[in-house]
Amino acid sequence: MHWANVGGLCGMILTLKETGLPKCVLSGPPQLKKYLEAIKIFSGPLKGIDLAVRPHSASEYKDETMTVHQVPIHSERWCGEHQPSQSPERPLPRLSPEQSSGSGSIENEQHLPGGNGVSWKGNGRDPSLVVAFVCKLHLKKGNFLVLKAKELGLPVGTAAIAPIIAAVKDGKSITYEGREILPEELCTAPDPGLAFIVVECPDEGFVQPICENDIFKRYQGEADTPVALVVHIAPESVLMDSRYQQWMERFGPDTQHLILNENCASVHNLRSHKIQTQLNLIHPGIFPSLTTFHSKEEGSALSVPTVRGECLLKYQLRPRREWQRDSIITCNPEEFIAEALELPNFQESVQEYRKSAQDIPAPAEKRSNYPEIIFLGTGSAIPMKIRNVSSTLVNISPEKSLLLDCGEGTFGQLCRHYGEQVDQILGNLVAVFVSHLHADHHTGLLNILLQRERALASLGKPFLPLLVVAPTQLRPWLHQYHNQCQEVLHHISMIPAKCLSQGAKVSDPVVERLIRSLLKTCDLEEFQTCLVRHCKHAFGCALVHTSGWKVVYSGDTMPCEALVQMGKDATLLIHEATLEDGLEEEAIEKTHSTTSQAIGVGMRMNAEFIMLNHFSQRYAKIPLFSPDFNEKVGIAFDHMKVCFGDFPTVPKLIPPLKALFAGDIEEMEERRERRELRLVRAALLSQEQAGSPEVREPQQKRAHMDGPQSPQSKKVKAQ
Repeated sequence: MHWANVGGLCGMILTLKETGLPKCVLSGPPQLKKYLEAIKIFSGPLKGIDLAVRPHSASEYKDETMTVHQVPIHSERWCGEHQPSQSPERPLPRLSPEQSSGSGSIENEQHLPGGNGVSWKGNGRDPSLVVAFVCKLHLKKGNFLVLKAKELGLPVGTAAIAPIIAAVKDGKSITYEGREILPEELCTAPDPGLAFIVVECPDEGFVQPICENDIFKRYQGEADTPVALVVHIAPESVLMDSRYQQWMERFGPDTQHLILNENCASVHNLRSHKIQTQLNLIHPGIFPSLTTFHSKEEGSALSVPTVRGECLLKYQLRPRREWQRDSIITCNPEEFIAEALELPNFQESVQEYRKSAQDIPAPAEKRSNYPEIIFLGTGSAIPMKIRNVSSTLVNISPEKSLLLDCGEGTFGQLCRHYGEQVDQILGNLVAVFVSHLHADHHTGLLNILLQRERALASLGKPFLPLLVVAPTQLRPWLHQYHNQCQEVLHHISMIPAKCLSQGAKVSDPVVERLIRSLLKTCDLEEFQTCLVRHCKHAFGCALVHTSGWKVVYSGDTMPCEALVQMGKDATLLIHEATLEDGLEEEAIEKTHSTTSQAIGVGMRMNAEFIMLNHFSQRYAKIPLFSPDFNEKVGIAFDHMKVCFGDFPTVPKLIPPLKALFAGDIEEMEERRERRELRLVRAALLSQEQAGSPEVREPQQKRAHMDGPQSPQSKKVKAQ
């Protein structure tokens, strides 16, 4: 039940629920059921989908294609302490009680139930157990040879042929007109049904139990059922173990072996690379090119047929055993560049922008490279191909950084942005702010915690818990996961977000000490929070640096006066703009902001600059622009890098952005016009049915419909 195995399960379940899937059966270790209960802490009751858990001890699963056997494997060296391999897939050994005592970690806070280092045996966590799967395809009957049957004079095309087909497919001879016909004369040879195995070996403690497992032995050597493929989820340290290599060899030379571990590297999201390559043509500094993370560790040389995993790589078992690579994503930047350069007005708008940008140098006090804002996720609700969910990295200095929210996939975004430098960035990370408990804002946190510990060890830096400012309602989720799945509490020193609000009285000396540590570590004069208008226990925050700059982050919210007051005279406001103007009623229903509402908050705040983010995924590439856009407003993209000195430049990017995404903007505007037309027609119909005297003036309505409404008039109408 390591995060590498279950980290994507929450997002998948929420997606399946939205698609209307009535039931989903999950198989795995005993803690799986507890994990599903734990995610309901932030996902809600998950009504509409029946989640059933098949325990690892259950009998075989069988459907029309294959039979699946679960194979529990227990580590031989478990002695009460976790001893994982030092790989990105597994955390390094946790600190001893002596090392972590007094660290202020969430695990040591006395007022947190169940977080005092209780052994896994008492609370359900069992890292000594992994479950492997042996999957055996059912026998596939041979195909009936129609032409051959006709040659033999069989009654093809009549009802009499049906029992003949059934008999020969079952391997039985038939007698027709006094002649015996063998099944091989009328059918192709049956496919006996191959097997494939999926096995995880997290560390060397599992090697011997795997090698000695009787179920696996049945499929090695002269086995009745040949194994076509073995999938190995194992770090390089395991693959280099001679015992494990010998076990792999016992499957024979015809068995293929697929390796899944930290050395697998491939492009997962072509559209993200494409859009970043094209944005890079506009401004290489603000839109840096993406990179691919490659492990520095060399892959093991193995004596069996081995393939390293790639995204969308397939292995076909029937009708022919073969690797299929036609779907593997290949990234061709030259192709993306050529496509952008052919767009109407794109090159001209880029040249005009560059000329205008040269005329406006940044003020001297804004020329510093820090703070540096990296937008890692600028979409709402669910990860999509172009915009990931909420996460913003603030590099305070070359050595210190913090995250504003940490949605699913944040670590992957860091890898794509920084490549081989990702460990350095994780080593610099000292704090995370979680605005609220919706899944798109915090389900990337656990992986960041685990990867950060690995990175610190790799860099030779001492481990200190990560300071996490979050609603206290995040604690039950962390405790449930810690107690049932994997030790994580020692990673965190938690500061309740409410303790940083104006006028808050902090009576807990541990929290007081953590707040002082947060300010000192991040070089901040102030870290303030306020409740915002979203779900219950949703917060925004304001960071005031010792040098005087102020960054305000809204989280998810409708226009909020408390945020305006907290953020007065901000250097930068990062505000959600989930919906376009004209959807004010939907914004109220979903407790979000429209574009003009977000800009309005920044204006009332007197913010020097406003960056809009958290766009609905209906605006995947670019949101619709509001007439309220001005020289103090910019729109965020994933992997966009902004410093204060870029403020004069960012608004000038809008013309080339409009040229790059002209087709998408036109489509969205047409969709908006159709929506407004439907609203006008509905209003007219309602008036006619009510006998309103306004029906006598339909021409005025049509004239009003012909010209688009201003955002201000739409707001008045919505209110």
